[in-house]
Amino acid sequence: MQVAVPRRGVPSPASFRRWAAGFPGISLRIVGRKEGLFLNRKFRGKGEPTNVLTFHTGDVVLCHPVICKEARQQGKSLAAHYAHLVVHGALHSRGYDHERKRDAARMERAEIRILRRLGFGNPYAIE
Repeated sequence: MQVAVPRRGVPSPASFRRWAAGFPGISLRIVGRKEGLFLNRKFRGKGEPTNVLTFHTGDVVLCHPVICKEARQQGKSLAAHYAHLVVHGALHSRGYDHERKRDAARMERAEIRILRRLGFGNPYAIE
């Protein structure tokens, strides 16, 4: 795991290892807004940073400021949101996608099942 932002507020390396344990071979990189924007522009042509980017090599990039903002907006703990996005990115690295409705439903079921095993609730439930 690589952390390219100050560690303040970033979950512990042990937490990330636990969340990614079912996905051997993936690597995680936590980035700030500037690097998140650069990568999203370069690889997706988008003009803003995104929460998670997954590459075919198994590299998963998580943008800390975006994740913090989303967790606050969604009323979720930072750990729960990070865990969800680690699992989400890892599933993408294993070929899961959410472009079609059926594929999205399959991916969401897998996320919910894995997160439940990790002690987190359904990330898609509206509370």
